[in-house]
Amino acid sequence: MHTYLFVDGLDVVARSDSRMAGLDPSRLLRPGGPLCPTDTPCKVDVAAQEQPEPGPDRLTIRIRLRGETVIWSDLMYPGLDGKVLEEAHFRLEQYLGEIERAYAALKDQLVSRSDTAEVKPAQT
Repeated sequence: MHTYLFVDGLDVVARSDSRMAGLDPSRLLRPGGPLCPTDTPCKVDVAAQEQPEPGPDRLTIRIRLRGETVIWSDLMYPGLDGKVLEEAHFRLEQYLGEIERAYAALKDQLVSRSDTAEVKPAQT
């Protein structure tokens, strides 16, 4: 399972490096996880090389909080107009709400999978 990170409708991972796939959402989206902004800027791996085969390369972004704004920097992908985007800004409340919404959807998906799993007794 991979995390897809969209900014203004654009898939940041795919547009940054097509060899990459987003890391596991349970790692990135968990409460207090790496995508949660803090007063101290931090670098976060958001994707790993998958093509042509899994490898050591990572896609890393820098996340920082400035007042009520979350800033992703160290980006490098083409925007809708073809110009390279190096930073993305988000309102803190909306940003945290989206992470919570995505994590809740992930938990619901995992619960529904485990509810539908069929356990069969071993045959003798």
